[in-house]
Amino acid sequence: MTKTQPRYGKDEFAQRGDGIYQSEILPKLAAGSAGKFVAIDVESGAYEVDPDELAASDRLLARIPGAQIWLRRVGSRHVRRFGPRPRLGEA
Repeated sequence: MTKTQPRYGKDEFAQRGDGIYQSEILPKLAAGSAGKFVAIDVESGAYEVDPDELAASDRLLARIPGAQIWLRRVGSRHVRRFGPRPRLGEA
């Protein structure tokens, strides 16, 4: 298995991914998509949506080998949260 090499700097990669998500994908998402992952190829604009980020990425790579994948979680600015967060019932 060959490793896909990045073709964009971090900033351009993020701008492309977020731009495609905001302008092309978000308006098409179903109301029940909150919390699901969107895997986006920043070059073609192709994407996959799934509750499992790995499944979405794998399906996209099967369609577009060597895709430059940007992950986004529907309804959130971040894919994952790090650090402390309030426990249930707090804050």
